[in-house]
Amino acid sequence: MNVYDAIVIGAGVIGTSTAFHLAQLGARNVLVLDRKTIGEGTTSQSSGILRTHYSVQENVELAQRSWDVFNRFPEYLEDEEASCGLVKCGYMIWAPEGDKLEPLRAALKGQQDQGIPLQYLDAHQARALLPIAQFDDAALISFEPEAGFADAYLVATAFARAARRRGVIFKEGVSVNQLIIENGRTVGVETSAGRFLSNTVVSTQNIWTPELESWTGLTLPVRAERHTVIALEGPEAYTFGMPVFKDLASQGMLYGRSYGGTQMLVSEGVVGETLDVPDTEQGDVSLDAIAEIGAQVAERFPSFETAGLATSWTGVYDVTPDWNPVLGKLPGIEGLVAGFGFSGHGFKLSPAVGRVLAQSALNLPTDVSLEPYALERFSTGKLLVGKYGSGAVS
Repeated sequence: MNVYDAIVIGAGVIGTSTAFHLAQLGARNVLVLDRKTIGEGTTSQSSGILRTHYSVQENVELAQRSWDVFNRFPEYLEDEEASCGLVKCGYMIWAPEGDKLEPLRAALKGQQDQGIPLQYLDAHQARALLPIAQFDDAALISFEPEAGFADAYLVATAFARAARRRGVIFKEGVSVNQLIIENGRTVGVETSAGRFLSNTVVSTQNIWTPELESWTGLTLPVRAERHTVIALEGPEAYTFGMPVFKDLASQGMLYGRSYGGTQMLVSEGVVGETLDVPDTEQGDVSLDAIAEIGAQVAERFPSFETAGLATSWTGVYDVTPDWNPVLGKLPGIEGLVAGFGFSGHGFKLSPAVGRVLAQSALNLPTDVSLEPYALERFSTGKLLVGKYGSGAVS
């Protein structure tokens, strides 16, 4: 009864996607374990932005494949009631003269080379799409029409429901205490609910990945980092028809989107607060942080100088040294696959990442090469470093 084809640790958006794809690809007996409930951890804190824009080209194909899934979500899950909450409003990014200009130009060319439709805009065209903003200092503006935002919690629960329909078993409120390894291969896990056996274990533990490090003796460079998100109520509505934005001209490289159809959800794309231990509880949002973000918003959106704070929260990223994930088999332990270190990109990439992790676990060819995402890159120096700096768009 407690022997499985595969065990997935973690039921966030990556874990539920992996479980769904394992079943879709033929695994008949899959178990998912989570210390809390489905989607309750960092998934529920996601801002939900979807885009294919990355300055690391390896990420573009994963994002492109994921967008295709989000764009036909019920069909992909074979569930006409499934919803990802997609708002297809496009994605606008701009840079001023200076050190961000050529990296942006190179990243946009990389997207175009991969067949992604983009538009180059002047300030007048940009204001037509985002009329609450001013673009006087923007030297390069791009618009990606096939982008927008969605609801990460809806996606996780939809993947879980579709996985259950394919026979996947979910056990919530179960903590994994140890990975069982015999003769260099995984044979199962010890948990708060007993022992479960499998020759294939997929870790999607997110900020709890250091537990896997202690179980295996591997060095897994990942840390938990807290970021502040605020929602502002301005005198002008930020409607669902207005695009998601990324402002490479602002000090904090702001990103934002419509929230509730009238407010602006906004945060900084820079390094956040490193946590000593994994923690998804809400952190304090200081008035200084709100004032700092608000001042940057007012420079780009003049009428928001008088905006009021509608709400605020914090989200926690699982961050690697190069701000990009580790995907695939881990060295030295047969049957162990991991996906961690998404550094704020996990939701955007979750459909494609879940599929390649499942393919790797089942020893199938992966849709994209996982070599660039291998753990070994941190010892060989072949890092996936974004062109805009740490904490920004990778």
